[in-house]
Parts: sequence; structure tokens; C-alpha cells
Amino acid sequence: MKKLVLLSALALASVTSFAQGKWNLDRSHSSVKFNVQHLVISEVDGTFKIFDGSVNAPTADFNNATINFNVDVNSINTDEEKRDAHLKSDDFFNAEKYPKMTFISTSFKKVSGNKYALEGNLTIRDVTKKVKFAVVYGGTVKDPWGNVKAGFKATGKINRKDFGLKWGAMTEAGGAVVGDEVEMEIRVEFAQQKG
Repeated sequence: MKKLVLLSALALASVTSFAQGKWNLDRSHSSVKFNVQHLVISEVDGTFKIFDGSVNAPTADFNNATINFNVDVNSINTDEEKRDAHLKSDDFFNAEKYPKMTFISTSFKKVSGNKYALEGNLTIRDVTKKVKFAVVYGGTVKDPWGNVKAGFKATGKINRKDFGLKWGAMTEAGGAVVGDEVEMEIRVEFAQQKG
């Protein structure tokens, strides 16, 4: 029994010790999604296909980690070319002048269990605002190829008009064609940097 307890403790210690250090995004196992209300009656989903990020973790449970993330605005995809072109225009992102969205964390705190609160500065176009995300930490494991991975899901909302994405049109009934509130869901897998 003592041997079993000792082996369990060693296994747990080896996994939790992985968390400290620098982590780089594994983009092939990550996604950046958003949705916004359309015509008041439904929602339109979209994704960004190109993005990158890193985490610096001072502790085994990622508490107080610092997070940097950026998104290539030109990689927006809503499965409709004309809409994507409009979103890249000056009515929305002005992707030619402001090709990247950036996020730099100011706080990453454990709330309870595997739930965390993330705060930071989000820059879209030339506007920077403080935003908050609710984060669920999926855990840390070693994959079959010896890479140590950590998974997270972050959800949050922003008002697009706060960031200068001001285009608007109204329906005959007086509702907005495109809603102001944008819901975001970011699912990410990070790989611990070796060496």
C-alpha cells in the first residue's frame, strides 16, 4: 500500500512539475471562434484561421501565468467570401491598416478547481481595452511522442463598437442587422518548450 501511495505521489509530482516554464501554442489543436447576432433572429459564427500565442507559467498550476496572444485579422472566415471581405474593410477591422489583434494578460488567477479568471488588454484596430475571460483548465499530460501539453478553453464577450467596428444597418422592424455584442470561444493547446 505504501508503495502504491509513493508511486502515485511521484506520478503526480512529475506531471505538476511540467507546468512551470514557457509554453508555445500548438495551433493544429487550437481554435479561435466567435459569433454575433444577425437580424436579431439568429447568429452567425466565424473563425480566425491564423493565430499564435505563448504562456509563461511560474507555478505548477498556472496560477499567475502571463499570456500573449495574437490573431491575423486577414484569416477571418465566416464561410461567405463577400461577408469576409466586408469584415476586413474599414467598416469593421480595416485589416490592411491593422492586420493583427493582440491580447496581453494582466492577471490570470485560479478561482476554484480548474476554473480561472483571465484579464488583459485587447487591441483591435488602434483601440486597446481591458477585457475578461472565464477559463477552464483541461489539464496537463504527456503525449505519445514525449511532448508535454496543457489545454484551456476561454470564453468572453466584447462590444465590437468599443473597438471601432462601428458599421451598422437596421431592418425594417428597427432591429440591428449585426449585433454589437460578440461572443468569443478560444480553445487552445500549449506545448511546453523543451530545453
